[in-house]
Amino acid sequence: MDSVDASAAVGFRPDQLLGFRVGVTSDRRSEDLIAALERRGAEVLHAPTIRMATASDDAEVVEETRAVIAGRPDYLLATTSYGMRRWTEAADAAGLGEDLVDVLENARILVRGPKARGAVRAIGLDDEGMSERETTASLVDLVLRHDVRGATIAVQLHGYTDPAQLARLDAAGARVLAVAPYRWTAHEDQAKVTRLIDAICSGGLDAVTFTSAPAVEALLAAADAGGRRADVEAAFRSDVTAAAVGPVTAAPLVESGILPIVPDRFRMGALIRLVCEHLESEGVLRAETEVGPVELRGRMVSVAGQRAALSPVSRSLFRALMLADGATVSREELSDIAPEPLDAHAVDVAISRLRQALPDARIVATVVKRGFRIAVPL
Repeated sequence: MDSVDASAAVGFRPDQLLGFRVGVTSDRRSEDLIAALERRGAEVLHAPTIRMATASDDAEVVEETRAVIAGRPDYLLATTSYGMRRWTEAADAAGLGEDLVDVLENARILVRGPKARGAVRAIGLDDEGMSERETTASLVDLVLRHDVRGATIAVQLHGYTDPAQLARLDAAGARVLAVAPYRWTAHEDQAKVTRLIDAICSGGLDAVTFTSAPAVEALLAAADAGGRRADVEAAFRSDVTAAAVGPVTAAPLVESGILPIVPDRFRMGALIRLVCEHLESEGVLRAETEVGPVELRGRMVSVAGQRAALSPVSRSLFRALMLADGATVSREELSDIAPEPLDAHAVDVAISRLRQALPDARIVATVVKRGFRIAVPL
């Protein structure tokens, strides 16, 4: 079993996400996440919004490493496992590895989480403490419990400069030496990001996963550039679930008025399990109708054992009828619910197409001059 699945194995079923379509925005380790979702029956739309980039000649990292060696820091704040490995590899390649380790042996090392701790120990060093919430802010909280006036603090950055946290160290009187072994850049394939935005806005996705704050920010920036940010935010507040691996990743969503689901443990496996649990509990609708039991799972409708996949428009209309539980839903209400503009005639056409897609067209009943309803026994 791979590391991604380790904490998500409890209750595993290959049909957990059958009928659901999930967007994946990560670049690094995306194969693991996609495979885990697909093993559970999901259809996955992969659209990385950012890419991890490293300098081709490591010149900048080497320069930053020389500054750390010369500065002989009193503290090291280690934020990510990959960043620490990348940093030490670049230092070794430049002939600075031993000097860097010698200097860091005399520093008080604080880590953001267990993975960073593992990377520190892998190079023969040890730490004196780990942040409580596995965030950069809580890591800075930890070091600021000490009087750092006049102290030199080396900070291994994780993908992008966090100016607010560096400013806190500077305000406390510390000298800050930042090292960025890798950086996030916008992904070069923006066509995929556009398709992801279209799927979010059209009701073509049930959930979108995020594993870094820059990935969220890149998606929202791309939506803003295309004039669709308001539509994306509205979709995330209604039918599309945003799933973030931790509170740092969730922060840009929360700032935009979107409430994502976040696992208690900030790990990929926990995120997968939470997505499964959420979609199974919130995304599955059932009804006893005049033609038998009906179940809607994402875009998959089952009627007496027969299955059919619905288009985004058909799914949105059918879901509204299912939620009404036999009550009549007017054409005006259905028009407002649909992911694209529909007039009264277009609603009738859309209902006709829905009936054609269903295993049994009798599930949707017409209420003359009023609208439509699910054919539950009266």
